[in-house]
Amino acid sequence: MPASTIHDSRFTIPGFSATDHALMARALQLAQRGQYTARPNPMVGCVLAHGEQVVGEGWHQRAGEAHAEVLALQQAGERARGATAYVTLEPCNHAGRTPPCVPQLIAAGVARVVVACADPFQGAAGAGMAALRAAGIAVDAGLMEAQARELNRGFLSRIERGRPWVRVKLAMSLDGHTALASGDSKWISSELSRLDVQRWRARAGALLTASGTVLKDDPQLTVRMDDGAAFVPPLRVVLDPGLAIPAGSKVLDDSAPTLLLHAPQARVPKYLRQADHAAIPAEDAMLDLEAALRLLAQRGINEVQTEAGATLCGGLLRAGLVDELLLYVVPVLLGAHGKPLFGGWDAPTMAERYDLQIVETRRVGPDMRITLRPKVA
Repeated sequence: MPASTIHDSRFTIPGFSATDHALMARALQLAQRGQYTARPNPMVGCVLAHGEQVVGEGWHQRAGEAHAEVLALQQAGERARGATAYVTLEPCNHAGRTPPCVPQLIAAGVARVVVACADPFQGAAGAGMAALRAAGIAVDAGLMEAQARELNRGFLSRIERGRPWVRVKLAMSLDGHTALASGDSKWISSELSRLDVQRWRARAGALLTASGTVLKDDPQLTVRMDDGAAFVPPLRVVLDPGLAIPAGSKVLDDSAPTLLLHAPQARVPKYLRQADHAAIPAEDAMLDLEAALRLLAQRGINEVQTEAGATLCGGLLRAGLVDELLLYVVPVLLGAHGKPLFGGWDAPTMAERYDLQIVETRRVGPDMRITLRPKVA
């Protein structure tokens, strides 16, 4: 790591040194390696160091496997004694599918633990740091907390709000349409944009669509990575109030798991009786979107990527359930009668418009990818 990065005082905040910042930034880089595989667990990275000298690194790869702290301790061996541990999420002090990390940090003899973000999981928040302090280990928290929370926004949403983080993916023309008036939309975006979407799919726990999209386009809704990166196939979720999708639909194949959400009174066809399906509340053939998201959270889904038509996207927008908009803007014009991004929603006055803030813009081949989130007052 370049010394200029470590010692640049522009990146320090009171209570933490430039070295602290640099090594926590490295821990966050490590944590991000688990973005396609760690779920439903959070992404966590850990760096063990004596001053600027790194003696161990680790990142959580898959649920049920060793946590980041344990992997870093294994790499460091005896060099962990007296070291500082930089961890992007509070070390756990409770047993789950793996033993807790706090006792292992204590046994290894680390002198200090720097934590980016507290663990909000019920019964865990603060317990790990309290146990470390009780063992005589110095604990400092809050370094690069915003970056750590951003990295695990899906996990934190599921734990703190009881629903996943909802991302809506759309591609539109310069005149604001997703398809021609006929409904034809293949392909509005470039091949590079479609490849880019695969990486966003891979980090999602679920891909959400509606039966109308399945009936019209028969999508497979799977991840097709072009670089061989490992990933956990996201759950395909279809909102199908009357269970109308036919046998042989691609979302019913065995290439990825599928969940059909339907109205309580829907009759389950014979060919769907062995499929994973669940009834959720509905009114006038419209499924309760909040109930659908709560159910997905109970199934350990951190992030939902919605790939659907204007009806479902508009329903999520009206219900205040859109956390992020992934918008691919394509340099084409489709005409005055093209299909809109969001259906069933109009701002009656300028004061009631839906304000968004741009988080990131990036060129993807000939297209522009814009990431937006609802503007917070």
